[in-house]
Amino acid sequence: MSAKSLLQRLSEHRTVGAVPPQEITWVAEHGVLRHFDSGSVLTSKDTQVEGLHIVLTGHLTIHVDGGTGRRKVMEWHGGDVTGLMPYSRLVAPPGNVIAEEPTEVVTVYRKDMPEMIRECQQLTAILVHVMVDRARHFTSSYLHDEKLVSLGKLAAGLAHELNNPASAIVRSAGAIPSSVSKAASASRALGSLGLTEERIAAVERVRATCLTGVAPVILSPLEQQDREDAICRWLEKRGLDLSTAEALAETNVTFEIMEQLAASMDREAFNASLRWIAADCVINRLTSEIQEAASRISHLVAAIKGFTEMDRSSFPEPIDIRQGLANTLTVLRAKAKGKSASMSMDVEEALPAVNGFGGELNQVWANLIDNALDAVQSGGRIELKANRERDVVVVRVIDNGSGIPAEIRDRIFDPFFTTKPVGEGTGLGLDIVRRLLQRHNAQIELDSIPGRTEFRVILPIAEAR
Repeated sequence: MSAKSLLQRLSEHRTVGAVPPQEITWVAEHGVLRHFDSGSVLTSKDTQVEGLHIVLTGHLTIHVDGGTGRRKVMEWHGGDVTGLMPYSRLVAPPGNVIAEEPTEVVTVYRKDMPEMIRECQQLTAILVHVMVDRARHFTSSYLHDEKLVSLGKLAAGLAHELNNPASAIVRSAGAIPSSVSKAASASRALGSLGLTEERIAAVERVRATCLTGVAPVILSPLEQQDREDAICRWLEKRGLDLSTAEALAETNVTFEIMEQLAASMDREAFNASLRWIAADCVINRLTSEIQEAASRISHLVAAIKGFTEMDRSSFPEPIDIRQGLANTLTVLRAKAKGKSASMSMDVEEALPAVNGFGGELNQVWANLIDNALDAVQSGGRIELKANRERDVVVVRVIDNGSGIPAEIRDRIFDPFFTTKPVGEGTGLGLDIVRRLLQRHNAQIELDSIPGRTEFRVILPIAEAR
């Protein structure tokens, strides 16, 4: 193709054609027309971008492997420009740039870019705007992607945490009808005996002992079985109903107390009394389990609500670091349990508030703690510390993992850089942390040696109002 016909095509280009003719001429003289078949790679991932690419015809796309799988993040058609832009620090794309159909581009190579900036000022201005829009698109796309990954992790953890108390409620509620029926039957049997006031008071004392001692000590399954077997032997020796053994074994009732009650009445009355006491204790234990499980669910919902800062305004306000850290630990507890990792929190008393957005700071804590959990081995340890140092609040996230190698420490905050396997990370967690902290006029620092990695977040204290 002649230079003249290329000049004509560039003049009709949607992006480049708006600049003065002499600038279009410069591009036609210095650019190289290139043809790509469908499926060809314009620029490979982690390969240096050759230069500015002006798309004349065809269709280019870039796909990136991230935490939500392989996805298209951007595309270009005839009339668009891509590749290296003026003043851009772009070195390599995060994924392969592929021609989806036969495509023609004019490439201004990297070595000619400084001259283009000098000679083509209006084109440079246009390309800078394109670069800003591209950066905004990538940032928005990957922030969304990272948030989906985080949401997925938190949803899975929350579902796991909610499942246990919810199952406990279903299990206990399902057992209540039969327990109430047994209690009613035992009450009728006991009432028909016409016990004296003195004997009824003795039964009530044993019942009170059982109720105040419901599950006071957590026994191992073997210890619990041993206690139940011992009560069974005691009941069998006296010819009493063995069905009460399981319920009595879960209380603090002692053989001494039962001996005292047995001595005050005949066997029939004593047997009816134990049935009534056991049935009543079972009902109280079931209701206690339901109350405890419901309280646990309420606590989890409050924690996730606090973590997301659902009710907060869109303006900066004083933020309680302690509460944010506590909520974050709660929503990540399931992952810590999965790795048998311990998490501790040590926050200075009367820690001053910082000014900012609670939900965004909680996202910072979540990313740092989540990374720490990924870094430690099974049985590892995560420590959270927060204290005041002069006019700032310092939050430390410390893990006892293998550490971050010195050769990659300068890159860990770079977009798309990750040491995790494909599909397990977007490489944007720490980039998001850095961006969110910039909004809070905060800083983040790192120290790492094998066995101890510490991220320090330094936040200015909120001004008194």
